[in-house]
This record gives sequence, C-alpha cells and structure tokens, in this order.
Amino acid sequence: MKILIIHGPNLNMLGRREQSVYGKKTLDEINALLNDKAHALNVEAVIFQSNHEGALIDFVQEQADSAHGIVINPGALTHYGYSLRDALVDSKLPVIEVHLSNIYRREEWRARSVIAPIAEGQISGLGWGGYVTALQVLVAGLQADASRPAL
Repeated sequence: MKILIIHGPNLNMLGRREQSVYGKKTLDEINALLNDKAHALNVEAVIFQSNHEGALIDFVQEQADSAHGIVINPGALTHYGYSLRDALVDSKLPVIEVHLSNIYRREEWRARSVIAPIAEGQISGLGWGGYVTALQVLVAGLQADASRPAL
C-alpha cells in the first residue's frame, strides 16, 4: 500500500518558523517519524514538499494512479488552493487534511479550508502527532475497506 504525504508552502521552514505555533521539530524530523510509522504499518510513504502549488498538483497527478491515499498539510493553500483541491478530487483517493496548529483558534481567515469539504477528515492542532495520527487512521480505513467482501 502506498500513501502520499504532501507538505505545502513554508513547511520546509519548520523548526525555525514560529516555534510557539508550529513546534520545534523540523520537516526532516517529522518525515523520519512518518517513515518509521509507515514501516511499522507495512506501507510505503512517498513524501513531497513544495512551496509551489503547481509542483504539488504535478506530484498528485503523477503519483495518484499508483497510490492508495493522501495525507496533506496544504499550508496556506488550505484557504485558496482551488487548483490543488481539484487535483485531489481528480485523484479519486481518500484524503486526510492535517494542520500542526489549531486553525480554528487562530485568525478568522485560517478557519476556512477549501480542502476540508473533499477530505475524509481533518486533524488540526495536534502538532507533528497529527501527521502520524492521520497516517494511522488512513491506513486503518483502507485496510478495513480492503477486507470487506464486495457486494
């Protein structure tokens, strides 16, 4: 089973950027934790980060046919990334949206997500643990679906 883990704009600055909001772990540290969890779950994690919406869309389009689900932190694209949203819909894959901070306890504009309506769920405010939780929940759901008999 292959899971895409996508990090949007500015997430490459984790560990240096507003630690009181986003935590002290770097993106490399979070990715290492995600790879460890994927290995424990016996799944392949394909991890990608870009500060460019087009690169994120290209990644989804290139990988979707061989993947089973997506965990995404769209960063600021959460609020206006309609073309990213469309690429996620077109992938026909289950999506879980992740945010390190609780977007509902911050500025009002951060509480609106164009991704949430097309996602299976959203995890917000659990820091780096939200990524790990999203991966676990997504894999468990996919495994449960695979074990159900077809009608």
